[in-house]
Amino acid sequence: MVNEAAASADRPGTPAATIEREIQDFLADRTKITTPTDQDLFASGLVSSVFAMELVVHLEQTYAIAVIGSDLKLENFRTIERMTALVTRLQNLAAAAGA
Repeated sequence: MVNEAAASADRPGTPAATIEREIQDFLADRTKITTPTDQDLFASGLVSSVFAMELVVHLEQTYAIAVIGSDLKLENFRTIERMTALVTRLQNLAAAAGA
């Protein structure tokens, strides 16, 4: 799992399905529960505000993105689907800026 996630950081524009699976694997490793991609992680009690910060750091380091400003809102981390959308959007912005 860690090797796959590390490899994703080296591939700009990582496919959303890959990102989704890697985030799901990361959460399963940390919580010992396989979480549906549309499950509200905060409402279910799986993620606390402290763990949310760990998620931010994980996403930044794994996918070589910076989550700052308005992107640091709870709504972006509520589900695996939303985190995947955030990573994809930030990767696309970074790729466009580097083009």
